Amino acid sequence: MSSTVGDNVGRLRRLSGLTQEQLAEAAGLAVETIQKLEQNKPGSPRMSTLRSIANALGVPTSVLVGPAIAGPAVGFGSADDEAALDLLRRALTPARGLNGTFVDKSPMSPPTLAGLQASIAEIDRIYHGDDYASALTRLPVLIGEARSFVEASVGDQRIAGATQLAQAYQVAGTALIQLRRFDLAYHALSLALDVADESGNELVAASVVTTMCWLLLRQGRFDEAERLAVATADAVEPRFSRTDPTRLAVWGWLMLRGSAAAIRDGRADDASEMLDAASAAAVRIGEQLPADVAVRMPVTMGAFCPVTVEMKRVEMSVVGGDPVTALALAERVPPGSGRATSDNRNRHQLDRAWATAERGDMVEATRILSGLRAESPTWLRHQRYARDIVTTILARRRRPVSQELAALADLLGAGS
Repeated sequence: MSSTVGDNVGRLRRLSGLTQEQLAEAAGLAVETIQKLEQNKPGSPRMSTLRSIANALGVPTSVLVGPAIAGPAVGFGSADDEAALDLLRRALTPARGLNGTFVDKSPMSPPTLAGLQASIAEIDRIYHGDDYASALTRLPVLIGEARSFVEASVGDQRIAGATQLAQAYQVAGTALIQLRRFDLAYHALSLALDVADESGNELVAASVVTTMCWLLLRQGRFDEAERLAVATADAVEPRFSRTDPTRLAVWGWLMLRGSAAAIRDGRADDASEMLDAASAAAVRIGEQLPADVAVRMPVTMGAFCPVTVEMKRVEMSVVGGDPVTALALAERVPPGSGRATSDNRNRHQLDRAWATAERGDMVEATRILSGLRAESPTWLRHQRYARDIVTTILARRRRPVSQELAALADLLGAGS
């Protein structure tokens, strides 16, 4: 059985010879916080709390998080959803025989390269529109078509097809991470890296790595995520004297992933340094990323821009447990979203809601969350972070539960 965060805290505390009271004092926390954590009571601990405990115990935060348990996302699991997921699983894990041959190889006419590119862009659009079931339904066909194209091609056409197949796998991995199917997501991204290596396209492979880093972050594997991001960034580092928007965008995203890992592992200075590097890349390319890049690399490249970086600055303050700085930085985020994806825009709103609630304005925090519920209800329903914020609001409220708050609690399964 996988250990919980509370199990890890209790084990490391006892190994350090500390009582719960002594650990609480060293971490600057209430003893009730330590007790609740070790008793595995409902509610996810804040990252700032875990960082304080990790510092008191002298270990990286990732040691406390431990192996994440992959499970179905909230609100996902109907018969149709599971059927779509099973088809995608079959596409990613086909039965194979001797010499690498597929046992069940359905006949499929290879599409055109332009058709593949259009299909990837369309499924990516569907995914970012929060229609996860439709994305899962279409992905097996896309993967099958891309495989057929590669098998029927030679030379440059085969290389171009391998590039598209790698991105099809990457889109699948991205959707599976969102739905917390981590093991299958890792398999999809591993396939993407293998095919990207075959294509010889270094930037496509590095783009896949940015998604792999996100997966590691979701699993609490912060040290691995940072090392992977930094090593890959070093391999593709651009020359700032010459604007290569694609390379700058890939490199900038790797810096953002490394920064996210470092702040979660309790190293704010390293996180800030990488975030500044990402900002420099974003400023260099501005909003000039070519439109065709969004077609060739749909999952991450179209999302890198100065606005996204500023949103990540807010997130860094939130993870560091500093709501005052987070709200001040949020004021600097322009109202336009630039190239930021809906996922990043929505996450930014959750950060604003958390910081606002921490400052005691439960009405405004509820208003922000209600706006997300109106605009992106499916996305919101999958966010444990949102459920934790609503649980906090419910626990701290000084007035009867409003209709808005009740609707949020019902959507997210938050207890009253």
